[in-house]
Amino acid sequence: MDPSSSAGDSDGSPLPPTRWPGRDVRRTAPWLQLLLLAVAIASVPAQWLGAAAMHPARVAELRRETVDLFYHGYDNYMRVAFPEDELRPVSCAPLTRDAHNPRHVELNDVLGNYSLTLIDSLSTLAILASAPPDDRDTGPKALRDFQDGVEALVQQYGDGRPGPSGAGLRARGFDVDSKVQVFETVIRGVGGLLSAHLFAIGALPITGYQPHHPDNDFIKPRPISWPSGFKYDGQLLRLALDLAQRLLPAFYTKTGMPYPRVNLRHGIPFYTNSPLHDGRPGKGSAEGPAEITETCSAGAGSLVLEFTVLSRLTGDPRFEQLAKRAFWAVWYRKSQIGLIGAGVDAEHGHWIGGHSVIGAGADSFFEYALKTHILLSGHEPPNRTVPRPAHGAWMDPNDIFTPLSDVENSPDTFLQAWHHAHAAIKRHLYSEKDHPHYENVNLYTGSLASTWVDSLGAYYAGLLVLAGEVDEAVETGLLYTAIWTRYSALPERWSIRDKTVEGGLGWWPLRPEFIESTYHLYRATKDPWYLYVGEMVLRDITRRCWTPCGWAGLQNVLDGEKSDRMESFFLGETAKYMYLLFDDEHPLNKLDAAYVFTTEGHPLIIPKAKSMVEKSRQTSNKKALVPYFDESYRNTCPPKPSTVPLTGSVIAARDDIFHAARMLDLHLLPNSRPDMRPAEPGGQALARSNAALYPWTLPPELVPDNGTCAKVRSPVEVSLEFASNAQEVVGGTMFNYLLGGQSMERLSADRIRVSTLSGLKLTMQMDEGEEREWRVSTVNGALLGRDEFIVLDRAILGDVSDPRFNLVRDPVFNKLQHLHRVELLSDDEGDDEADLEYDAALDSWKEPIRSKTAEAASKPTTTSRVTEFGSRVKSLLTRIVSSLESQSPINVALPYNLVVNQTAITPTGIGAAPLPPTVVPAGARVGEFGPVDPSIFPWTTVFAAGLACTGPIPEEAPRDHQVIIVRRGGCSFSTKLGNIPAYTQSPRSLQLAVIVSDDEEDGADYRAYALSAAGNGIVRPLLDEVQHTPGGIPRRHPIPMVMVGGGETAYHQLAMAERVGLARRYYIESQGSRVRNIIVDEGDAGVNS
Repeated sequence: MDPSSSAGDSDGSPLPPTRWPGRDVRRTAPWLQLLLLAVAIASVPAQWLGAAAMHPARVAELRRETVDLFYHGYDNYMRVAFPEDELRPVSCAPLTRDAHNPRHVELNDVLGNYSLTLIDSLSTLAILASAPPDDRDTGPKALRDFQDGVEALVQQYGDGRPGPSGAGLRARGFDVDSKVQVFETVIRGVGGLLSAHLFAIGALPITGYQPHHPDNDFIKPRPISWPSGFKYDGQLLRLALDLAQRLLPAFYTKTGMPYPRVNLRHGIPFYTNSPLHDGRPGKGSAEGPAEITETCSAGAGSLVLEFTVLSRLTGDPRFEQLAKRAFWAVWYRKSQIGLIGAGVDAEHGHWIGGHSVIGAGADSFFEYALKTHILLSGHEPPNRTVPRPAHGAWMDPNDIFTPLSDVENSPDTFLQAWHHAHAAIKRHLYSEKDHPHYENVNLYTGSLASTWVDSLGAYYAGLLVLAGEVDEAVETGLLYTAIWTRYSALPERWSIRDKTVEGGLGWWPLRPEFIESTYHLYRATKDPWYLYVGEMVLRDITRRCWTPCGWAGLQNVLDGEKSDRMESFFLGETAKYMYLLFDDEHPLNKLDAAYVFTTEGHPLIIPKAKSMVEKSRQTSNKKALVPYFDESYRNTCPPKPSTVPLTGSVIAARDDIFHAARMLDLHLLPNSRPDMRPAEPGGQALARSNAALYPWTLPPELVPDNGTCAKVRSPVEVSLEFASNAQEVVGGTMFNYLLGGQSMERLSADRIRVSTLSGLKLTMQMDEGEEREWRVSTVNGALLGRDEFIVLDRAILGDVSDPRFNLVRDPVFNKLQHLHRVELLSDDEGDDEADLEYDAALDSWKEPIRSKTAEAASKPTTTSRVTEFGSRVKSLLTRIVSSLESQSPINVALPYNLVVNQTAITPTGIGAAPLPPTVVPAGARVGEFGPVDPSIFPWTTVFAAGLACTGPIPEEAPRDHQVIIVRRGGCSFSTKLGNIPAYTQSPRSLQLAVIVSDDEEDGADYRAYALSAAGNGIVRPLLDEVQHTPGGIPRRHPIPMVMVGGGETAYHQLAMAERVGLARRYYIESQGSRVRNIIVDEGDAGVNS
């Protein structure tokens, strides 16, 4: 922290004077101090009560400067570049497509020769039109400029009608020979036109502009006369429809995800495999070599907002269905751990790159999951009947797909997708090391892939605010604020590891994401700290990006080199969010409606037709809405942080605010910004501070003098290296060379087998949760994900015993094994019978097996047990074997050994008994065919006792059977054991009681301790009474007991087992704490069959 903000020197020097205009409180009598304080509190407006809350006059000045910032760019664009797409602010010339290099996608993907900057700026002009009254007439001027901009656009591209009025000076609609990116065209072009249309008809508010007649309908509005004589009758909506229809060919794919690019005139002749061509070459000329089909999750899945609003306004359902299908096509491809990738092939549907991120490539996909839910909430399901015209060309890519279901159209399903996406991000990408941030990880395993954050990821804090995750949003915003403080911009990538710009990617093209999140954070917290962040951004842009002809992006944030481009989103987003930050009373900030900002910053809303409003009023009480709800996720927004008057900022007083500064080494950097003084009495002083007090515009008064800093989280790590045995030969395949040689083999997406301890190198990290546990983070140099495991064979561990790596028998979890021997068909006879058995088996496995009585199960035979369960497996295996294409017949005479493994939980309490002393040899395996080692399955007789609640079971049950299985429920665990008669112990008598649970919630008839068992929800039973016989006599030898899951199916599988055994489970412990992601393999790699 800045020494100047400390409470006082250790030598007893007095506190610095409290800053009041024209007065030194330190030299005033105590009674007068209290009087002045009371008067001050009474006179301060509530909205800026606080020691350093920004004065309203200062906020108004920043709002005025933001308006000037916008108009400096907009006026120069209209003067120099319109009707071209963008402005070159350095050379003061228009920026157009690169006609000499069609493969220049960084430019040509965005610039489509349709006056892009004007379209992107219209919604910002509409927002400025609601500016508070001032001496410059800002609001009325912006409204005139908005209307003039609409008229200028119609002059260039027509009014969207098929007649003569549809032809503009530049084109009829957007009939231009431009190959553009579908995503950019939708969010900038279609979204900009729709948002401006909604402002023009009054569906979105503009102060003093009331075009909407009470009898008018937003869906079918009447013509609106403007002061210039121009009549607005939906020209922008028709132009948006024209532009969107030109994108339809891109949706002719086999995956449902659109191709990344389309020619606005010729369609997709360059995608020769598209179903649109039906094997015929496309019309028109392809530009250059074959077009790549790689798109990104954001590009494919972030079209729903714009296309849904377009469909609802026009009554044409094609666009909404296409955009939703593309979203789900991305989502359904998520990995087993719930992550989506950044790159994806639109034609074949496979991921490209294999990395999962929150930033570039995936960013707006998450944004649209949540915002689609917001936009559609309270609206009727979409009309999916397509009104095909009688004449003219018609194109509907939906025809080649199965229609979307009601679930896929539901807004609640999009909320569910957001919840699951956020949970996966929080689990696998979120890191608390040093300061909370998001890493880039492997899509399939969650292992660390790279250690940088990108500027596009700055949007995520704002999205978290909308989702109600405000504290997580504040954490995220602090890091990006610290990055901006250091560089006076956001570099494209910043390295967490090296604390510098990553790989030379140091440009900042005037991106809006950081100021967007700052705006949302301020709306949620109303903390003045964010106003100073906004001021910092405004000051730095003014200082570094101004040119006489506009605003230039930074090619290098380190040396300030400018790029000769003013991207359209600077006026469409960056200036817009900055203005709304400083206009607290703007009607959009007060609008109580389901509106959203698109990923391009365009406000959108679905206005209800008058007929639908009247219908909803009539039927609102007749049908209750049943929304999606999951209590495990956040479903309500938290309250705004409360502040105590005259204590400053909650954000500035956080005990982790210095953590983000430390990641950037701000405490080592001098503050190079000039000291700024108040321009007028009552204005807010901007005091000089060192760089650790960020943003650099922050006055020291906002920081508490006695603020404390929490301990920086830096997880404990240890490294272990085992001695190398050069003479040991291990197996492996060429496919595992990336895992560090032949000693490692990937078993599945989340499990890696290590076949030897020789030369093994492990790095373990301490996870500080409810229990202290180690997690292996690297094995032989390979990074592991948070839920990735390594598997060690019990046989190679031997009797390892070392404080740093100790093999421990698990006192709670065991492995119950039961053997079923299945006779396979040895010839081709009975194939038809096998087919019938196969189909019957599939049907029967879908239904619970009917329970047998205890008497029927008390005299089992091998034949009776194998008949039901074994016949099912035999039918399945026979069908599989018969379907294999083999040159030689497969004849199997020996029975197939089917082993079912189940996790078994030991009980706790005074009634718990030790398990039988069975010892399974380390590394024991069961062959697929042939005899089985009796030491693995020592018990051959099983009695199925049902619920065992109504009275004693037959006496022969414990006397003649080694295993008794009992269903859970109906009575307590102690009662079930108490209904087992007394018996004489012998090798043939009862050895183990097995309770079979339905894996459901506990009933009121017994109690249990909840215990996580690898996430399967099994509970540890509580035996709270000493075991007794049915006669009430305490047992001399209590009955060992375990509990397994599986319900009805597992109960009958056990009843039909030929042999049963119980194996101990082991785990690895280091320095007294368990290593949670090492599995000690006893033959099943820790997997329950």
